[in-house]
Parts: sequence; C-alpha cells; structure tokens
Amino acid sequence: MTAASDRPRRSALYLPASNPKAIAKARTLPCDVVILDLEDAVAPEAKEQARAAAIAAVAEGGFGGREVAIRANGLDTPWGADDLAAIATSGADAVLVPKVNGPADIAACEAALENAPDKLQLWAMIETCASLFALEPIAATARNSRLSLWVMGTNDLAKEMRAQLTPCRTPFLPFLSLAVAAARAHGVAVLDGVCNEFRDLNVFEAEARQGRMFGFDGKSLIHPAQIDPCNAVFSPSEPELARAHAVIAAFALPENQGKGAISVEGGMAELLHLEQARRLVATAERIAASR
Repeated sequence: MTAASDRPRRSALYLPASNPKAIAKARTLPCDVVILDLEDAVAPEAKEQARAAAIAAVAEGGFGGREVAIRANGLDTPWGADDLAAIATSGADAVLVPKVNGPADIAACEAALENAPDKLQLWAMIETCASLFALEPIAATARNSRLSLWVMGTNDLAKEMRAQLTPCRTPFLPFLSLAVAAARAHGVAVLDGVCNEFRDLNVFEAEARQGRMFGFDGKSLIHPAQIDPCNAVFSPSEPELARAHAVIAAFALPENQGKGAISVEGGMAELLHLEQARRLVATAERIAASR
C-alpha cells in the first residue's frame, strides 16, 4: 500500500505524451505534477507511440522535484493492459487510470500492477456517473491498495450527465463536495478537474478559488498559462499564515496550556484551529522546500 504523500500538488499539468516539445517544456515549468497523457490527448493510431514516448521521457528524467504520472487508457480498451504493464516498471511516480466506476476497477488495476515497485502510486479519475454513487467504497480501497489520489474529471461527467459545464459549475457542486469528503475520510488526496478556459485567467482563477474553498489539494490543468495562478490560489496567503502563526504562538503561552479554547487577536480559537494552523504552516514549508 502506498500512502498519499504530503508533498505539494497544487498544479497538475496534463501533457500529450506524443508531443516531445511539450514534455521538454514541462521540465522547466513550475507545476507540482506532470501528467503524461496516453488517453484523451492521443489519437488511437498514436497510442503505442505515445506509450513508448512516455516511458522514454520518465527514463530520461530531468523533471526535478515534480511528481510524474502517466495516464493510461482504460483496461476495457485495446491499449489499457499494455499501458499498465509498461508503466509498472517505468519508474513513474504514479499511474492515473480513467473512468473508475467502483472498487472492482481499483482491484483490477491493482492486480495488473502486482509486480510493480511499492513506490508506484495508483491515481484514479472520478469522471463517471456510476463513480459518484460509489465514492466512499472506492476511497475505502486505499486501505489495501496503491490508491492514493483522485482527479476529478468534470468534462467527462458533464458529457455523461448531459449537463452544462458553466463557470459556476452548479450541477456538479454536490458531487465535488462529496468527493472531497469521501477522499478525506480515507486519506486519499484529491485534485479538482480542469478548467477549459486558459485565455481568460480571471475565469480560471475564480474556478480554482472555488476548488480550494471545497477543500481540494490542487487542480488539474490543460495549459501552462494556468500554472502560476493555480499555484497562487492553492498556496497559503500571507494573511492566512500570519493568523496561523498567531494561533500557534497563543496556544504555546504558559497561561494557555491545557486550554481547549482561547482568545486570539479578538477572536476565539479552539484546538481544532490549532491543528488547522499547524497544517497550514506545514503546507507553506513544504511548498518552500519544493522550490
């Protein structure tokens, strides 16, 4: 079992594995995660070539501190089994599998990765209507599998639901919230879905802020222009850090030892706020270290 790590995953950039220039550029970009895509971004006739290119890119390295995942084709496709077999020994940090419907799909992927190194993580796309009614059982498989992270697939959800994917994402809000809750219940990291708007970064930033409000660890991206605003949104702000440090310092005072609730800067802070403050500061420290 590979537990979800605490490393920053603010920005996860999809790149077609069939595009060597894009992969070379990714080695210089400030994203936290690079996802080499063998699925949606690659035409059927280029699947095998893209697989070989992804494996070669991982072997070449040069991605620095970025996590590198390879998104495979589904096991129900002509390429899925070969994708998993190749990724298993590639040295990638994770394999991202699409269209997971329930625990049985996680079990099938786990079996296919049986001989992979322990460090290889299993990441899953939550992007089907069926998966929305199996969020908790899917997350629960993390106890006995490589599963450590989910990526929301809002474009595919919109297609299956026949819903409109507008900037406010109203039809999807209940599912986004439930996905975060199910993931947190079982220690699974969770990334928000992509925003298709990469020219108007104000639209993108608003969606990213919505994702952070829901509790996502970060967001998946389709264009390098989205990286900087995404990193900014999912990084603790200076006012947030100042408040966190104030809470930590206040609870450390001798007169506050053993107390469950104290006054900090004119407001009440409980032990749960102390825990949140410590987590926020730790997140900022990890982000700084990753640079």
